[in-house]
Amino acid sequence: MWLRTICDLKFNITMPIPFVLMLRPRSGAQQWIAREEYRLEPSVPVLEFTDDYGNLCQRLIAPADAFEVYTSAEVMTADYIDQASGAPFVEIQNLPDAVLSYLLPSRYCESDRFHQMASEITAGQTPGYDQVAAILRWLRDTINYSPGSSEIPISAAEVNSRQVGVCRELAHLGIALCRSLSIPARMVVGYLHQLQPMDLHAWFEAYVGGRWYTFDATQADLKGGYVAVGYGRDAADVVLYNQFGPAVYPAVQSVRVERIRC
Repeated sequence: MWLRTICDLKFNITMPIPFVLMLRPRSGAQQWIAREEYRLEPSVPVLEFTDDYGNLCQRLIAPADAFEVYTSAEVMTADYIDQASGAPFVEIQNLPDAVLSYLLPSRYCESDRFHQMASEITAGQTPGYDQVAAILRWLRDTINYSPGSSEIPISAAEVNSRQVGVCRELAHLGIALCRSLSIPARMVVGYLHQLQPMDLHAWFEAYVGGRWYTFDATQADLKGGYVAVGYGRDAADVVLYNQFGPAVYPAVQSVRVERIRC
């Protein structure tokens, strides 16, 4: 399907502040970016770079007063999410080098604390995709998905204790459970067509059967319409905007995803 994604951020800034933005989706195996618009008001110099995870990032200094970041993209993405029951676990020695970092504990995914729990959740499952599918079912049945319940990231251990979280927190716990079983897992942020309520979204991917597969505990069914913007170990790596200095929050944040053709 073809989608148009729009993200409009408006700030009121009291002094010049450095920003690092991560708002440009890139083409890859699961999506093709046909057209983009990236507008800054007022216009300022921008330096773009690619981070350690392949994300397209933009550095700039936002001037004092009103500042707007407007991005849109026309994206061809999959109508359906690939599923692969029985896809095998990949032995550590056979993993690509770039995947190895997604095995390790990270700031919000304390995978070294979840091995016993993950083993109980996946008992009797074939190692690999079926284990991740069991983790996904457990997340949906156990953790209350509550949009807007958390404004700052919380870790996998915290969301497991609270038993409630936003999409980001459910992804953290899913990632930690996968990694505890030596299944590489990574955080993804971006857009989802027909997400309710509409906002930026987070989910996770697991590496089994020689490739990455999408898993989203917030949705009853795995459907198409995902547009990835950023990948990383957890929420610390995929912040769509980082600012340095006095805290600044958007006065307006508008997110839209529209289907434009089949």
